[in-house]
Amino acid sequence: MTVREIRVFGDPVLRSKAEPVDPAAPGTAALVQDLLDTVRLPGRAGVAACQIGTAQAAFSFNVDGEVGYVLNPRIVEVRGEPELVDEGCLSVPDLGFPTPRHPWCRVEGVDLDGAEVVLEGEGLMAQMLQHEMGHLDGRLYLQSLERGMRARALEAVRAAPWY
Repeated sequence: MTVREIRVFGDPVLRSKAEPVDPAAPGTAALVQDLLDTVRLPGRAGVAACQIGTAQAAFSFNVDGEVGYVLNPRIVEVRGEPELVDEGCLSVPDLGFPTPRHPWCRVEGVDLDGAEVVLEGEGLMAQMLQHEMGHLDGRLYLQSLERGMRARALEAVRAAPWY
């Protein structure tokens, strides 16, 4: 079991757009196992590969007792107007801000065998999917905040003891 250290705000890998993953490549299975081990810790809904130091298109999830992963994910559908939901991020520890998220989301990708993976849902699942896909685009959720809230969030980050 390998629980990897989470990279925090300011680490350049968090700003990198994820590269596609070859499910059959050496090292991909180990990356998936590290993502799964890392997301299983209490209080974690999702972990993107960049958060453990590699800019590859993969994330793991732990939502409502369901733990899994997806490689090369893409958002194929969102429903509803964005609503403000309380959100935090392992890469921005101990802080949380109201973030606009669609109430429903569908992501498609593949597993280690190349088989299709479909993840969809509302509530925490929809929020996690949008959040992790932001990471894979090289964005932190802070960039999704409304302008005034983003300014307050960046002030809080600069004042945080981990920064």
